[in-house]
Amino acid sequence: MKQRPEIVRSLVASDLDRTLIYSSAALALSMADEEAPRLLCVEVHEGRPLSFMTETAAALIQRLAAAAEFVPATTRTRKQYRRINLPGPVPRYAICANGGHILVKGHTDHDWNAEMRRRLAEGCAPLAEVRAYMARTADESWLRKERIAEDLFVYLVVERSLLPELWVKDLAEWAEERGWTVSLQGRKIYAVPKPLTKSAALAEVVRRTGADHVLAAGDSLLDAELLLAAHTAWRPGHGELADTGWGAPHVDALTLPGVAAGEEILRRMLSVARR
Repeated sequence: MKQRPEIVRSLVASDLDRTLIYSSAALALSMADEEAPRLLCVEVHEGRPLSFMTETAAALIQRLAAAAEFVPATTRTRKQYRRINLPGPVPRYAICANGGHILVKGHTDHDWNAEMRRRLAEGCAPLAEVRAYMARTADESWLRKERIAEDLFVYLVVERSLLPELWVKDLAEWAEERGWTVSLQGRKIYAVPKPLTKSAALAEVVRRTGADHVLAAGDSLLDAELLLAAHTAWRPGHGELADTGWGAPHVDALTLPGVAAGEEILRRMLSVARR
């Protein structure tokens, strides 16, 4: 983790799901069918297309990668991230597991992961305690799956229409006292240790690259620190941040929802990066 900085142009750190790439359920194609944009599939899972971006966004992301250091920053595990096939070259750096892993040219930086696990051991309640509480209080009527991600955090897949809002609120209050954050994203409820952030991993990537201007984008509560760590940032017109009216002076709050927002974010990032 002591590599000498390599001075680069602007660095772009962006969330992926529901920021740059979208499932079919999240596309928000409100226009007439004949006016819908052409879509490119960027992820296949178990033989089925899973995530998409517009063809225009696909061209923009390639131009952005040529103008800046593009760093995907996702809560996905490394295995889930590797299913994504973005247009253009493989990013030199990628942030996975909400900052728990940094990939360098596709390979895990084990020193960084060890550093994050040290921070977690010192700064919050253990994963087993949080997992046990969620398992004890969740109801099988709305709980569909429980997953442990990289032995770092836990998330539940739920039937959103049956999920009691009070349960999420109570979990968030309980977790807060133990140094954890709760985030509701679509059908998933994440419980993540507070020291485990994309912004922590971003700071390390910035140190290594020597970047002096950082752009960022994201849609969820888990992206808030990432956006605050940037010089210029964007959030789409959907997601937790939009729903709660979250903002900051340097964060451009788009009104566009869905895949159109992903395209517009890339367009604006490219414009700033080229300056």
